[in-house]
Amino acid sequence: MRRLATAFAGLLMAGLASGPAPAADPVRIGEINSYGVIPAFTVPYRNGWQLAVDEINKNGGVLGGRKLEVLSRDDGGKTSQALAAAAELTEREGAVMLTGSFLSQIGLALADFAKQRKVVFLAAQPFTDDLVWAHGNRYTFRMRTSSYMQAAMLAEQAAKLPAKRWVTVAPDYEFGRSVVANFEKLLRAKRPDVVFVFEQWQPLGALDGEATVQSLERTKPDAIFNATFGSDLGKLVHEGGARGLFTKRAVVSVLTGEPEILDVLADEAPEGWIVTGYPWYDIKEAEHRKFIDAYVAAYDEDPRMAALVGYETMKALAAALDKAGSTDTNKLIAALEDLTFPSPVGPVSFRKSDHQATLGSWVGKTSLRDGGGIMIDWSYADGAKYQPSADEVRKLRATD
Repeated sequence: MRRLATAFAGLLMAGLASGPAPAADPVRIGEINSYGVIPAFTVPYRNGWQLAVDEINKNGGVLGGRKLEVLSRDDGGKTSQALAAAAELTEREGAVMLTGSFLSQIGLALADFAKQRKVVFLAAQPFTDDLVWAHGNRYTFRMRTSSYMQAAMLAEQAAKLPAKRWVTVAPDYEFGRSVVANFEKLLRAKRPDVVFVFEQWQPLGALDGEATVQSLERTKPDAIFNATFGSDLGKLVHEGGARGLFTKRAVVSVLTGEPEILDVLADEAPEGWIVTGYPWYDIKEAEHRKFIDAYVAAYDEDPRMAALVGYETMKALAAALDKAGSTDTNKLIAALEDLTFPSPVGPVSFRKSDHQATLGSWVGKTSLRDGGGIMIDWSYADGAKYQPSADEVRKLRATD
């Protein structure tokens, strides 16, 4: 009996010593964005990626059962702060990849950091073409549609208009300059008869509504291409509407159909403008409705385009980890360059030639419903159809 008791005690102690198998360490992702500076865009974006992370972990995590953990930092809209956060996350916190950013200059700075430190960076929202072309590198990828892609979607519609005399109004920084240049180039390619008679440039956030409208009206254009947003767009819409600038003139406007922008315009939202945007309220596809319903249930608010981008970004990173089967940087790059993953809009891929995702946008017209702006007559523009060819990319992209 004593020998049996001793043996049993030994087995019990061995069992207690070994215990249940320890949980594998989480896979850490470093996320950086301008939350305090542009919350109208970045807070819904954060909600979107958090929803994706919750779903990923509920369904078993990544790499055979490891939790996905996101360490998020606010860059304050400053490049130096973003770079300090990137160094902290990768060197001290063990982040195996970086993601995020909204402002183009910060996205470019993080892309250079990724190249120098040899870490994967999936840029979520910067529009600058330079991110994947002139300053592109093997470590940097982008989720959202670029300036070129937005311009290509709108130029396709603008070419159908009878308008020949065009003017442009845009903020005087990288995004504005890039999207105007792309729109002019792409529209001229489709309609050699059009002429751009005037370009109006304004410091971001400092548009003088009255002076701008007077300048545009003096040129007597047939159509207007707009790239302003936020308070600048509000002033343009208010003054232009009051002074008849938009009467009997076509307006083509980038991003204006997004809820983040239409909600600010409220009952002053223009009618009949050709825009890119996100008409979530009328999307019926089952997979997309699942995302919308889950977002509303989680946050008790309507989704925004930024929320969809955040959601897609984390889903892409999780898919890349599983495809790579590792957190090794070279394996992650190979996985992303050959990645197609399911999403609310259907399959999304990354192009090997420039690391740009094929996530698209919606193109339609603005209208009013229940005292607020919406999109009507819209269709989804697949991003894969609005990118330059691989041969063109080779000429545009930096040698890495």
